[in-house]
Amino acid sequence: MTNIQDLIPIVNRLQDAFAAMSSAPAIDLPQIAVVGGQSAGKSSVLENCVGKDFLPRGSGIVTRRPLVLQLNHVEKGEWGEFLHAKNRKFTNFEEIRKEIEDETDRMTGSNKGISNVPINLRVYSPNVLNLTLIDLPGLTKVAVGDQPVDIEQQIRDMIMHFISKPNCLILAVSPANSDLANSDALKLAKEVDPQGLRTIGVITKLDLMDEGTDARAILENKHIPLRRGYIGVVNRSQKDIMGNKDIKAAQEAERRYFLSHPSYRHLADRCGTAYLQKGLNQQLTNHIRETLPAIRQSLQDQLNELEPQVAEIKKFNPDDPNMKAKVMMAVLYRFAAEFLTSVEGVGDLVDVKDLSGGCRIHKLYHEKLPLKLAKVEFDENEIRREIGITIRNVSGVRGSVFTPNMAFDVICKKQIKMFHEPANDIIDLVCEELRSIIAKLSARINKYPMLSDEVDRACRSTISECCERCKRFLEVIVDGELAYINTRHPDFESAGGKKKGKKEGDGGQVIRKGILTTTNVSMLKGGSKEYWFVLTADTLAWYKDDKEEDQKYLLKLENVKLRETESGKLSLGKKCGFALFNPGSKNLFKDQRQLELSHEDEEYIEGWKSGFLRAGVYPDKGDGDAGGVEAVAGNDPHMERNVEKIRSMVDSYVNIVSNVIKDRVPKAITHIIIHQLKSFVQEDIAGYIFDQGVTNLMDESAGEEQRRRDVLQLYLASRDALEIINDVNSKTVSTPIPPPVENSIQIEAQPTRPSGRSESLNQPVVRPAAPQKTMSALPARPGRTAPPPSRTPAAAPPRPSPGSVPKRPPARPSRP
Repeated sequence: MTNIQDLIPIVNRLQDAFAAMSSAPAIDLPQIAVVGGQSAGKSSVLENCVGKDFLPRGSGIVTRRPLVLQLNHVEKGEWGEFLHAKNRKFTNFEEIRKEIEDETDRMTGSNKGISNVPINLRVYSPNVLNLTLIDLPGLTKVAVGDQPVDIEQQIRDMIMHFISKPNCLILAVSPANSDLANSDALKLAKEVDPQGLRTIGVITKLDLMDEGTDARAILENKHIPLRRGYIGVVNRSQKDIMGNKDIKAAQEAERRYFLSHPSYRHLADRCGTAYLQKGLNQQLTNHIRETLPAIRQSLQDQLNELEPQVAEIKKFNPDDPNMKAKVMMAVLYRFAAEFLTSVEGVGDLVDVKDLSGGCRIHKLYHEKLPLKLAKVEFDENEIRREIGITIRNVSGVRGSVFTPNMAFDVICKKQIKMFHEPANDIIDLVCEELRSIIAKLSARINKYPMLSDEVDRACRSTISECCERCKRFLEVIVDGELAYINTRHPDFESAGGKKKGKKEGDGGQVIRKGILTTTNVSMLKGGSKEYWFVLTADTLAWYKDDKEEDQKYLLKLENVKLRETESGKLSLGKKCGFALFNPGSKNLFKDQRQLELSHEDEEYIEGWKSGFLRAGVYPDKGDGDAGGVEAVAGNDPHMERNVEKIRSMVDSYVNIVSNVIKDRVPKAITHIIIHQLKSFVQEDIAGYIFDQGVTNLMDESAGEEQRRRDVLQLYLASRDALEIINDVNSKTVSTPIPPPVENSIQIEAQPTRPSGRSESLNQPVVRPAAPQKTMSALPARPGRTAPPPSRTPAAAPPRPSPGSVPKRPPARPSRP
């Protein structure tokens, strides 16, 4: 039957299993972390617990890596084992010291650097109790030698990494010959454990205090009290260490010190290394028992997560070609499903944190493409000059009475040819997005690096091929528009025709809402200010906030144009923006010539520009003066009218072609590139890869075999631990809780009833734990009244020890 005392070895086995894992475990195991300032005596405390000299010593930072010290009680023999040196027993503890130094230097070098990677050491001895301690580097203030200047922060971060875990008990070691209020260990413990529920205080160097001073108030838990109290110890002096004084002799001297000291002899049974070891054993055992339900649930969850992986590992035979083919098809099927989800948003693998590739492609279609088409640069004066020259050239010697069609055709075709570039740019952007998706998904097949590379290469090849086909197709579309100018198009505005207006009711359609910063509205009232803007097909309104109740202004968008605004001209350092203005000489609204809008996010601004394009607000392409006309027409009014008519018709027809490009480009890309790539990934990729004759596709990566071993090791360790924990819970119900040490470490001294019974100062007194749900307090000093009552219930009165020497009764009579 499993005993409750077996819990610590069980947790030790879990720690060893987790330490061998390539990644940190998700389970927070109970442990005790030893924290203290540099030269506070942490190493001496640990050596006293073991009874051997085995830790590196010296000046400066000696402990430079966490040391996970697992003490195991055995009946015979004393030896140590390192996790990194399996199957090797160290019976000479000087060799253990040398191995710790060598392993530390191997990881950190000899320049006093530190590392978070722990050293795991097991010590087996009949002189120890089952216990697990983590020795952490001592806090230091100044960098020494080649240490980084932020060594203090690095050590602090390492300590916080361990003690911030909820299941970690904190052994705060502080020297008695310095002010406890300045203790680095207690300061750190207070940050992560403000209620003191996990902190155990250890006071060292009691024998080095100035004459006439003592630490009685600290050990009685009256000065800076802790829930688990303080334990005093006396370590060997430097002279004793240099003289190789035996630790057992030092422990006997420690016992005599506490029994003979007038300030500590009443606490002698609760001080010293033996009591510290026993107390820590009981504290850790009880702490493990308290956390068993959460540990069991974590282990069960971990087993449930590992079982499918273990089942797959057990079935996998790396030498079976049929198994390899089956695994490869499963990998490719998963790859196709993830690609479909990323592009089309279907399936059960939809990402909820980042925008998928399909969403970003949609933004390219409906935001980037219209903006690129609208930004096609036209030199207004040059266009008018070319129109005038063309009219004269096609009229020849006869002159022109009517507006010549050929001049219209020539100018239109020149403008339409400029749409090739933005269409090809969007194709390239979509293909780049698809390559990014493929690279991200193929990287997930890192278990089989050759297969991953081949899948990525095959998909990239398909994308490049489809990209060229799509460009040729769109080139045909644009060439078709150049081949035939359809002046009978229903949306075309002829010279004498009527401009087609918006349908009734279109103006109320909301295109976009959001926050923008105005940089020239109410300049005298504070300059830039944020408003909530609502853009419709006909108007732009801005409000005080998104409740849309307090409207500041309603701007009609008729004849409004948009132009870029340099970031340097915007106030408050906004990174990007644009301006709305009226091309005529009148103000845009009120007394403002233009409305400057900005935002810190460039992509956000691009979305607003696309929204204004949908509302019919286009970028300004020139200053719109008639300089080009005057240069050609001179004072000929008839020529000027013809130039203006052709210019108006060109604008109308180019706008029609622009809408065709906006419609055809997304359709062509989706059909020729995306659908073709999707079909290839779902149906043809396996055959394509096999046809390439690539061998060893299913060769695993270097770390995959190690990963399988780690998974199996973690699974077996977790399963065994779960079985033992369940056995402890179900079969040790009647096992009595080991005595008083659990309840003797407490933050506040509790009141005891005065009693006529007496007990010896020199004999250890066994005090039964009080039957209560919460931890009991430290027993009060025999024969004296305890401090005022606290919230914790009072402890039971002590029983006299057999053979004890009676003391004087208390000052007042005891309660009957």
